[in-house]
Amino acid sequence: MAGEALSRVPDVQIDGGGVFKYVLLRVRGAGTPHKDIVRGHGWAEYHADLFERTAEELARHGLSCECLGGGRLAHRPEERKIHVYGYSVGFGRADHAVTTEKLKAEYPNYEITWADEGY
Repeated sequence: MAGEALSRVPDVQIDGGGVFKYVLLRVRGAGTPHKDIVRGHGWAEYHADLFERTAEELARHGLSCECLGGGRLAHRPEERKIHVYGYSVGFGRADHAVTTEKLKAEYPNYEITWADEGY
């Protein structure tokens, strides 16, 4: 059951455009392998806001998560570009290479870049 719940969790959920915070999360179900997901939204004042809301949603399905780090996304849909950069003061820098691969799978027609510099 946890494996089925885990398979239904989208790999990527981000806003349709703008610059906003994101977190890279590792999701687990009891006795199942883990899965890394990306969540990024402009409503979040802090990276912890993204983590807490996602953790609550996952818990309703018997899943748990841990935050692997955060950063920022600059999503420019009119140009088909997403840039991954920065870090989270509370959670540290996410592995932007992992985030970029997740985004490329979700947005195959986009140019997706990343850099460790910037906040």
